Amino acid sequence: MAEIKLVAEARTEFGKGAARRIRREDKIPAVLYGHGGDPVHVALPGHQTALALRQANALFSVELDGKAQLAVVKDVQRDAIGTVIEHIDLLVVKAGEKISVEIPVVVVGESAPGTIHLVESQTLHVEAEATHLPQSIEVSIEGLTAGSVITAADVKLPANVSLLVDGEHAVVTVAEPQGEATGEEAGEAEAAAAAE
Repeated sequence: MAEIKLVAEARTEFGKGAARRIRREDKIPAVLYGHGGDPVHVALPGHQTALALRQANALFSVELDGKAQLAVVKDVQRDAIGTVIEHIDLLVVKAGEKISVEIPVVVVGESAPGTIHLVESQTLHVEAEATHLPQSIEVSIEGLTAGSVITAADVKLPANVSLLVDGEHAVVTVAEPQGEATGEEAGEAEAAAAAE
């Protein structure tokens, strides 16, 4: 995965007022931390960062004072409506280092006719190399019949990615839809109940 380059500015002011001023300038307050160093408070370019966050598990190259560091997003704080990014926590990483992340699950294929699938886990907690994080993990339900369960252990993971959840953890289940009984079926059930 190619890294996304962001040029950061050091922050010297802190608190809600300072954060609001940064956001008014179309920048996003952020903190870089990890590898035993002191947290570094920065402001990131707003529009470019917001676009980059649409990509799951994006790898950033954050340049500050001419020096670049690789980082991944650990947390994004948004306003109550969820439209404004208020703050980002970035974890500094190194090439070859393994980190734990949540990878989105993408269901592919069609289950057997007359069945539906239920995604029990939207993400899978895995360990992967920081510079080669998968954007998603595909789970095939092709031809599965009602009662089928795909567990975390059944999911085919990319190379150098290992599972950090219990292998029995349900990821996708296939079932028959539970709809309301038709008028005829309901009448038959009432007649059977009255006959007892």
